[in-house]
Amino acid sequence: MNNIKILLAEDEASLGMIVKESLETRNFTVFHAENGEEALDIYQKENVDILVLDVMMPKKDGFTLAKEIRQENKEIPIIFLTAKSQTSDVLEGFNNGGNDYLKKPFSMEELIVRIKSLLNRIEIKPQTDAIKIGNYLFNYTKQTLTFLDVKQQLTSREAELLLHLHKKKNEVLDRTFILNKLWGNDDFFNARSMDVFISKLRKKLKNDANVKIINVRGYGYKLIC
Repeated sequence: MNNIKILLAEDEASLGMIVKESLETRNFTVFHAENGEEALDIYQKENVDILVLDVMMPKKDGFTLAKEIRQENKEIPIIFLTAKSQTSDVLEGFNNGGNDYLKKPFSMEELIVRIKSLLNRIEIKPQTDAIKIGNYLFNYTKQTLTFLDVKQQLTSREAELLLHLHKKKNEVLDRTFILNKLWGNDDFFNARSMDVFISKLRKKLKNDANVKIINVRGYGYKLIC
């Protein structure tokens, strides 16, 4: 992949330099920041293609930085690097706009695979911002779900998942496909995370009894509307 610009925010200088140099040998252009404020400054000045953010950084942590960036850019891929491994930490990352999560220590090969997977992802764009799901109005671009006059804000991951469910409405959305598409792999940990997001979407769709997300055991999920 040539001419791909990566913003790497990692406060451990030696690790940051190793990752930067390793990525540059693969023909990526890498901008390295050692704290959240420096990373935000680089993001605002450079037209980067993907963000690789350490969670625990001085001045501004990775979750806060991602949340601020997501307010103006819903599309740019974000990978979190962290030593944290609790489910609540992972979900906090996704809720703040993360697309992927890599636990330290990690191999460069795994990081590069995750980067390429996100950059190569074929985005399914809706033909219109107004998608009807029963009596709900789903706006993928703004990440909102409206029932009558009540608007709910969706996270990036919730919006992506709902868009895929809608694309296959009244059909089964394959569990393995969507895990690999949105989470990067279909391991047990990611599967549990996806189940949580399905539950959250069900709660947000509960006002219309004709709209349901059902489990199809052994296969995946089906949005009925």
